[in-house]
Amino acid sequence: MVYTPPPSVVDAVAQAVQSRFGGVVALESTRFGTVSLRTDTRNLVDVVRFLRDDPTILCHQMMDIAGVDYPARDHRFDVVYQFLSLRHNMRVCLKVAVKEGLMVPTLIPLFPAANWWEREAWDMLGIRFADHPDLRRILTDYGFEGHPLRKDFPLTGYVEVRYDPDRQGVVYEPVHLNQAFRTFDFESPWEGITAVLPGDEKAHHA
Repeated sequence: MVYTPPPSVVDAVAQAVQSRFGGVVALESTRFGTVSLRTDTRNLVDVVRFLRDDPTILCHQMMDIAGVDYPARDHRFDVVYQFLSLRHNMRVCLKVAVKEGLMVPTLIPLFPAANWWEREAWDMLGIRFADHPDLRRILTDYGFEGHPLRKDFPLTGYVEVRYDPDRQGVVYEPVHLNQAFRTFDFESPWEGITAVLPGDEKAHHA
């Protein structure tokens, strides 16, 4: 059974944040024992510090940082922060929207665990974090082109990687597909293969 804090605890957190920051922080919901808030990049650090230090909240654990891509939106990305208050056994979800090419303040001084999550958001989505001490790729190769969790990133990627025994090393080459990706001819799943496979000869005598 999952514990859900009483509504009074969740409401007290929401009221504390809104009393402190007024119109700077928008309350999105208080469902499922989680207070969901939205702010902007200018106030992000102050809001997170308040969530960590205010006795009504005491979110001493950062649980996750994730990015969401909305390509048609003016502020293309949401950065979503998840915090946990062990004292009150409740969670806070904080979102900030950011335009492509602009930067989000790093939260490493407040939560050192933000380091790798911010690197992941940069690697996967291209979201930059101001004053990050080591903003480099963490999941893809250093020479990787693009950011693979963007919705306009091709599912095949731009290059394929293989080991070349003649060159005695890893080589990068443009993606080559024998068949157009995701437009398979299901009546001929072996398109691109010229050899006659065992059993195929029977089809000519059917």
